[in-house]
Amino acid sequence: MNTALIKPQWSPLTITLMVIGFIVFWPLGLAVLGYILWGEKFGGSAEQAQRYWNKGCSFVRSNTKNTGFGRPNFATSSGNAAFDEYRAEQLKRLEEERARLDAEIDAFHEYMANLNKAKDREEFDRFMNDRRGSRQGYGNSNTSQDNWGNNNG
Repeated sequence: MNTALIKPQWSPLTITLMVIGFIVFWPLGLAVLGYILWGEKFGGSAEQAQRYWNKGCSFVRSNTKNTGFGRPNFATSSGNAAFDEYRAEQLKRLEEERARLDAEIDAFHEYMANLNKAKDREEFDRFMNDRRGSRQGYGNSNTSQDNWGNNNG
């Protein structure tokens, strides 16, 4: 027996609720869309909905064991001990190689940061030297003339 006030079907009411949901708060509109598309699977019962949700969550949890590379490991054992040992060795070797490459990346970033600092320092020193030179040149031209530019002795 379906006791839901709003039936999970395409009707003017559900479409209006979905549009309003997207306008007000997009996850709400998405929830209404999900209810319209998959509401029949829930059967209108909170218990059935909870069972369906738990079944989906357990499937996801069991199939997303991380292998260290961000990929799900769907087969934890091949059934062959020698192959599983070989695979474990190769994964360990790859993880060590990845760690070595990450260290090289960090060293390269540090090198580039130091190079940029040196370049910035060189440009700043050049700017300061040019600035000092223009000040000294201005001061020297004034001191070469007697009493404010009067060369009459």
